Amino acid sequence: MIHMLVFAMMATLTGCYGYRQVGLLQERDDLPKYDSAAYKPYRLQVNDEIIYRVVTMDETIAKTLSTNTNNVGQYANSYRIYSDGTVDIPFLPPVKLEGLTELEAQDTLRAAFREIIPDADVKLAMYNKRFTVMGDANSGIYTIYKERMTIFQALAMSGDLLNSGDRRHVRIIRPRGNAEPEVLEFDIRTNSIIDSEYYYVYPNDLIYVSRDKGSFYKQSSYSGFLALITSSVSLLITVLNYIPGVW
Repeated sequence: MIHMLVFAMMATLTGCYGYRQVGLLQERDDLPKYDSAAYKPYRLQVNDEIIYRVVTMDETIAKTLSTNTNNVGQYANSYRIYSDGTVDIPFLPPVKLEGLTELEAQDTLRAAFREIIPDADVKLAMYNKRFTVMGDANSGIYTIYKERMTIFQALAMSGDLLNSGDRRHVRIIRPRGNAEPEVLEFDIRTNSIIDSEYYYVYPNDLIYVSRDKGSFYKQSSYSGFLALITSSVSLLITVLNYIPGVW
């Protein structure tokens, strides 16, 4: 009888994470099926920051404009997009950049500079190209180093999700300038996530992974599972030794 109680306790006490719970790119009928969605390039929003460099053959003007870079040729200043969608650039009237892609913003800024410098060429980049990971993952702020960074690449940079993370309800909180943030929730285990609206990570995204409600009863490995069983049996036997008439 005692042995049966011990076995029942161990069987219900804990479990292990299996491929169905934590595996990625699974092909299963019981997982969500997401539609494909065309990639949309990021468009600059309020509070985004840009950096730029102007190139011209006029040495005097070039020396004046060089105040935008430090003495090792790196960008010294970034310029924030204000609530009206414009950015203040030295020597120029306010330039509206909100809603433009990086390339469109570069063309717009080049055209503005050519009003005063006919041969000006402009190189522009977004300064705050970062995303944030929080929750049951390795939390931190990371740089988007390439165009079309995927959710898998982003999580790999952070060190992947913890086994206790709820892969069924991963959320991306995506700012939208002056509007309310967009919240996207998805199951990251399904292979249909590829090329879906959840597949790419954009600047300022916050990836949040909540804790799986059943994680308290699970072990991340079979070695941990066996160790817990062993310690539980030892504890039970110790307790039973102090109960008269049990053995």
